[in-house]
Amino acid sequence: MSEMQLATMAADPDRVDLRVIAGFVSPGSRVLDVGCGDGALLKLLAQEKGVDGRGIELSQRGVNQAVAEGLSVIQGDADRDLETYPDGAFDFAILSQTLQATRNPRTVVENLLRIGRRAIVSFPNFGNWRIRSQFMVWGRMPITSNLPYSWYDTPNIHFCTIKDFLTLTGEIDATIEDAVCLYGEGKRMTQTAPWTIWNLFGEQAVFVLSRG
Repeated sequence: MSEMQLATMAADPDRVDLRVIAGFVSPGSRVLDVGCGDGALLKLLAQEKGVDGRGIELSQRGVNQAVAEGLSVIQGDADRDLETYPDGAFDFAILSQTLQATRNPRTVVENLLRIGRRAIVSFPNFGNWRIRSQFMVWGRMPITSNLPYSWYDTPNIHFCTIKDFLTLTGEIDATIEDAVCLYGEGKRMTQTAPWTIWNLFGEQAVFVLSRG
């Protein structure tokens, strides 16, 4: 997570996706949070689930903030440093709102699936109708509450839609164990809605994957 993402995260302490992710994590499990920012998710999981949590964070400021909270976080890059972790070292490997900022998102997700028995990935949905409308009506790069950066200063380099992510899961032979689509102010879309509706109206998505 970059300094810019970290500042945005700090300005939005009520990130609903963190609560959704926490709901998928089993009590007492071993967790690796990749791009953990200031450790907000790890702190939540430690307090409410009693997990044995570890974190990797690119920003030194984020590492400092997390360590000051008593969390076990080291500085590292998701694109480079996941290769050093052994297979099956964690019950859950988590990537929260960081996928779009990685240089090699496919490799990062594959490493999450190798390191954790389950991988949890959350990301902003670039297929949302508001984003499409900004392109079509104004012909400009979209700026939304989930994608608040201008084109010239964004840390995000690989935007994707929910449908794009579904294609990736198929290409890497990942099993989708569960998923949540968020819209509005953190409202959950019905599980029975088709992927096309998630892709059009969802603002964020959270997927639980495995190599089942």
